[in-house]
Amino acid sequence: MSQPRPDEFKPPPECPVFEPSWEEFRDPYAFINKIRPIAEKTGICKVRPPPGWQPPFACDVDKLHFVPRIQRLNELEAQTRVKLNFLDQIAKFWDLQGCALKIPHVERKILDLYKLNKLVADEGGFDIVCRDRRWTKIALQMGFAPGKAVGSHLRGHYEKILYPYNLFQSGANLLLTNPSHGTRNSSLPFLRVHPVLAECYTVSLCYFTIPVLKLHLSVVMALNSLQTAPCVPQVDLVVCLVCGSGGEEDRLLLCDGCDDSYHTFCLIPPLHDVPKGDWRCPKCLAQECNKPHEAFGFEQAYRDYSLRAFGQMADAFKSDYFNMPVHMVPTELVEKEFWRLVGAIEEDVTVEYGADIASKEFGSGFPIPNGKFKVSPADEKYLKCGWNLNNLAMMNPSVLTHVTADICGMTLPWLYVGMCFSSFCWHIEDHWSYSINYLHWGEPKTWYGAPGFAAEQLEEVMRKLAPELFESQPDLLHQLVTIMNPNTLMAHGVPIYRTNQCAGEFVITFPRAYHSGFNQGFNFAEAVNFCTVDWMPLGRQCIDHYRMLHRYNVFSHDEMVCNMASKADTLDVVLASAVHKDMVTMIREEQKLRDKVKKMGVFHCKEAKYDHLQDDERQCAKCRTTCYLSAVTCSCNSGALVCLYHINDLCSCSVTNYTLNYRYTLDDLYPMMSAVKQRAELYDDWASLVTETLEAKLEKKKGLPVFRSLLAESESRRFPDNDLLRRLRLVTQDAEKCASVAQLSVFTFHHVSSGKSRIQYCQLTVEELSSFVRQLYNLSCSLPQAPMLKELLNRIEDFQQHSEKVLADEVPSVAEIQSLLDVSFDFDVELPELPRLRVRLEQARWLEGVQQASTQPASLTLETMRRLIDQGVGLAPHPSVEKAMARLQELLTVSEHWEDKASSLLKARPPHSIETLSAAAEKASGIPAYLPSCLLLKDTIRKAREWLQEAEELQVRKHLTFQDLSDMVLRGQAIQVHLEPLDRLESLMVEVQEWKESAATTFLQKDSTLTLLEVLCPRCEVGNVGSPKRKPKKGKESPKNNKKKTPRLNTLSDVEKALSETKDSTSAMATLEELRVREMEAFSNLRAANESKLLPTADCMDLRVCVCQKAPMGAMLQCELCRDAFHSVCVRDPSDSCETQLWLCPQCQRSEKPPLNKVLSLLASLRHIGVRLPEGDALHYLVERTVNWQNRAQQISQSCNLPELEERPGTPPTLTSWVSGSHDAHNNTQVTLHLLKSKRHLEREGSDAERRVKDKKHSHKRQKMNKKNLQRRPTSTSTSSSPRSDFSQSDDSDEEMAVCPAERCQLPEGDEVDWVQCDGSCNQWFHQVCVGVTAEMAEKEDYICVSCTLNDGHMRK
Repeated sequence: MSQPRPDEFKPPPECPVFEPSWEEFRDPYAFINKIRPIAEKTGICKVRPPPGWQPPFACDVDKLHFVPRIQRLNELEAQTRVKLNFLDQIAKFWDLQGCALKIPHVERKILDLYKLNKLVADEGGFDIVCRDRRWTKIALQMGFAPGKAVGSHLRGHYEKILYPYNLFQSGANLLLTNPSHGTRNSSLPFLRVHPVLAECYTVSLCYFTIPVLKLHLSVVMALNSLQTAPCVPQVDLVVCLVCGSGGEEDRLLLCDGCDDSYHTFCLIPPLHDVPKGDWRCPKCLAQECNKPHEAFGFEQAYRDYSLRAFGQMADAFKSDYFNMPVHMVPTELVEKEFWRLVGAIEEDVTVEYGADIASKEFGSGFPIPNGKFKVSPADEKYLKCGWNLNNLAMMNPSVLTHVTADICGMTLPWLYVGMCFSSFCWHIEDHWSYSINYLHWGEPKTWYGAPGFAAEQLEEVMRKLAPELFESQPDLLHQLVTIMNPNTLMAHGVPIYRTNQCAGEFVITFPRAYHSGFNQGFNFAEAVNFCTVDWMPLGRQCIDHYRMLHRYNVFSHDEMVCNMASKADTLDVVLASAVHKDMVTMIREEQKLRDKVKKMGVFHCKEAKYDHLQDDERQCAKCRTTCYLSAVTCSCNSGALVCLYHINDLCSCSVTNYTLNYRYTLDDLYPMMSAVKQRAELYDDWASLVTETLEAKLEKKKGLPVFRSLLAESESRRFPDNDLLRRLRLVTQDAEKCASVAQLSVFTFHHVSSGKSRIQYCQLTVEELSSFVRQLYNLSCSLPQAPMLKELLNRIEDFQQHSEKVLADEVPSVAEIQSLLDVSFDFDVELPELPRLRVRLEQARWLEGVQQASTQPASLTLETMRRLIDQGVGLAPHPSVEKAMARLQELLTVSEHWEDKASSLLKARPPHSIETLSAAAEKASGIPAYLPSCLLLKDTIRKAREWLQEAEELQVRKHLTFQDLSDMVLRGQAIQVHLEPLDRLESLMVEVQEWKESAATTFLQKDSTLTLLEVLCPRCEVGNVGSPKRKPKKGKESPKNNKKKTPRLNTLSDVEKALSETKDSTSAMATLEELRVREMEAFSNLRAANESKLLPTADCMDLRVCVCQKAPMGAMLQCELCRDAFHSVCVRDPSDSCETQLWLCPQCQRSEKPPLNKVLSLLASLRHIGVRLPEGDALHYLVERTVNWQNRAQQISQSCNLPELEERPGTPPTLTSWVSGSHDAHNNTQVTLHLLKSKRHLEREGSDAERRVKDKKHSHKRQKMNKKNLQRRPTSTSTSSSPRSDFSQSDDSDEEMAVCPAERCQLPEGDEVDWVQCDGSCNQWFHQVCVGVTAEMAEKEDYICVSCTLNDGHMRK
């Protein structure tokens, strides 16, 4: 994590955040008074309303238009503005002398000229710093790294830029009289040259830009007139005011301000060139630079915004500035960036702030009665809500209700529309009042505040750090235009707090609490002022402070006090007391001032209705205080008046001409003060009665009704919530509590003692009962139930003594403790001994549980031990408990160790040997506890031994079925023990799986839904796919057949189950043979049925054919196998144009038809694996059927002397007509369906294309084999027993002329001829491509031809 920069902003601590309940939130003034002791310590606080308090936004977004203020951020900060003002003065100083200032860079940073000038001044000045060689120290104080000779650079820059300015400021270049000149020249001034400056000053062009040379026209004209004048005593028309000489006219400068003349070399500093453009002499320079600064303030923007337009501008600014969506910018980032921009001179960021928008003109964000915003019935509660800022300032508890005028920003809310970085500077509220701000919506507003007691400290720090600003604006902090970094204030000891005000939250500032802040983005806030009773003394103090600063008043404090005094009868008594105190101070001061005026000689007096005048018409001409009680005027100017403090500043007339104008005479004020005092004395009378009642002795105690009446009187007359009232309320509450306790306790005691059924009441604590007894003697209340309560208390004390004796016993007794607990149920009192008794009872029961668990190790689990230990940890210390805990902990530690060890042994990868696991299980068997992992370890060892035994038996078997192999592998993999036979079985399983995948690739068609076994086996169901289901005919079975039932092979699962259950190949062949017979029979029946249904019948229109099960129509095809008819459009491939091959329907064309030699290769590879599969048995049977069919076909062809069988194009069977008949002979109609000439190669065309692709691949592989010089066929032929062996022998030694004995030799040519020799009994050579053998297979595996495979099979049979 990166460290923060030294100058990076560090957020101050957070201010308090309050979340009132609905009850507290109901009265805002009561809640503020409640939190005031906490919140006024930080100056500001935040209040989150209860959830659900969401007033509607009542302001019209489109109609609200305002002109915002323009804020340049680097001009807001006090110290930054001082620096900018200083740089303006330096630039102006050099600009008036014809030179443009360029601020230099040091160490790649802009040189802070203000800081450099201040540090040199603090060290004593340029001369002292040079003399004592303090430039290195100056460089370090400015933040430069040591050892880089920065000090010499700083000296050079100071000497060339700042030193002339400081000489000018100190008056070192003042014009003096030169005594060496004559009478004429004695009045000419000259410049006093500083010795150091005269010696080393040189103007550098890298700092100042001097324009093109331009002499004053009057100088040229004067020189021309001198050259043409007659020879008379020469008098210079233009002379240098320093040296008094008019010589060297080309170096003579004329001031553009006063036309005085100076030589360039007579100036300080001397100029080497004549400046172009305007140039000012030292006198004019002093006049320009000493002009007072204009008061700083915010400019108004030129554009009038609507709320929507301002929001679009604000969001675009923030999004563009941070290069991210506005809602994703962290508040911490905005805060640090704001203070960086504020303190950076070189940053020039300008924002706009819609501040101080009058809600009276544009409408409040809160709904108001009779407003333009229509409030829904659900939101009507917000119209009169105290937290509605339109109501808050003018509620009865607020002092401002007695101010007659509507004051924008104080009694009427102001609206604030902010954007990112727009800020409100350090200030306190007018008249040091409270303020409350509500953020209606938008992004947060960041606040900083200082408590009221630190106000003078904050002002002093700001005056100290920026005295230049306060010299020109003494009331700077009241202008809301100056901000200062909170870190700077905190570094000088000012306590600062912060908060982020989010939408829907209030921020309250307390009297004289300085606060400032800025907006995180586009938002809408509303604020108003209010004053509570505690503000009254501060309000009076603020008026005196304003008088000292000559600041105007927002309202007249004296007028407000007099208005309240005139309504003394309706005033709150607390407010009346505060008004009385304020009036005492006011009248005393007023009487003092009026006596002073009389002593000065003002005798004219008259009454003035100042409350009928506007505030600006009755302001003191000196201090701008709003006059109310009195003022002094003069007949010379009736419109001017002064307060009695500034009577000497009225005019120059005699005091006898002055007139004292008064609103009230002192005789009028005293009755008003008396009325307020009388109103306050009602409270005093009540307070004395309360004091007497509370301090009454036993014999004078009063009953509870008296206390209640005093409280009721305080509420009706709204007496102050002070310590006395709180004490009365507390005593009354205690008395009420004691009364209820007494009543319930006595009633319960009566029921218990009389033996009646016990009724459930609220239990009381012994402390409450004892408190009641104590309060019975300390408070002025007496209850008739006291004796009975005392008796109940005595019984409870006896129970407590007995309990203490039992608890002191060393060995806890469950029965005795339980009996005490049973007795305690007779008291409706919460006894302190009960928890201890229950704890001791828990100890005894826990020990019994431990003992019982230890006697049953089989049920003592780790969880049980942990639970017992956890229970024991929660018990109070006891020797027996500690011993049992120690034993349990030891047993748990051992058990957890072996449990973890057993678990790790079982989870180890690779698994451990059975010997390692057995040794561990033997050691863990002696632990008297239930350990699941150890038991699982033992069970795993048992399973492993059983598996190994079964594996040995399996290896002994001659015939290994796939089911047994799969079962063994799965079981072995589930056992977490290293089993050596498992690896061999898994590899065998992989080989079987690879064989099945190879066989499936060979036989299954693309996207086929059939399984490999389903394709290889004879079909269980024939003719049911796509045709209506027929019920099988049930034949009568003989009794003999019932004795021995053979398994029915109706589904593929039955076939697979039957093949898996066979013990040898012979049984499997028999099962498949039975299935074949059924298939042939089914096909025979199906063909007959299909051919018969195609004969002409009477109900031919009800016939359903084809896969679509619709009536015959249009061009149709007939399957060669099932003899069913199909629509050509349903089954024919449009791309097939061959008409010479047999055609099979989609139901009969179930698989690919690979070459026999490839099938034999698959069968040989399965025999090499040595595992029996249902698919292998089916494939073996399929090969046997194929070979048998070939043999029969050859026998028939030889016996019938037929020529060699060849594939000849055949003509698909065509149905030329279809006859449809009915019972009515003459209605017979004949429908002719022209079946398309069947293209029997529809299905085989795809197979031939695929075979050609495969042949091409084999050819490519043969080329690779030729290149690698793989084994080829020798030139000599071997003897073969194959029927085709005579064709394989040749007298020609050329291997390409040799004959391949394969059934379908593909006759390869050239380099593609690769041979493989049969490893069976015939030893014949075959083309690899003809028998489906790859080069890799020829190298690594034995090849056995079809003949040898069949012969070996018959021999085994």
